Amino acid sequence: MPEHFTKAVRVPVPGGKIIDEHIGLASTGDGQVSVAHMVAPPGWEEPFQAPQFDEYTVVLKGQVIVEHDGGRLEVAAGESVKTAAGERIRYSCGPDGAEYIAVCLPAFSPDTVGRQA
Repeated sequence: MPEHFTKAVRVPVPGGKIIDEHIGLASTGDGQVSVAHMVAPPGWEEPFQAPQFDEYTVVLKGQVIVEHDGGRLEVAAGESVKTAAGERIRYSCGPDGAEYIAVCLPAFSPDTVGRQA
């Protein structure tokens, strides 16, 4: 039977980025997948991380920048990127900020994101 989810859960993060999780551990208790709508302000960036999940990102507006050990990707609106579990990456956004959808397999968790200091 289909499941209807009517409300996202806002996941608090520093730096002014908004994360509204529609499906996942924080919102529905689902540990297999998380689906979140993100809005990042101009100049937003986060530390390097080595997550224990694959992440698929679809950019709706602006630009998401993904730094990795092999270089840097600039992912524009209408484009997407996949990062693999265990890969050292760093997300930031362009001068206009970014709006995007992130899908994580298995689900995102603060315990499995592997943020580096």
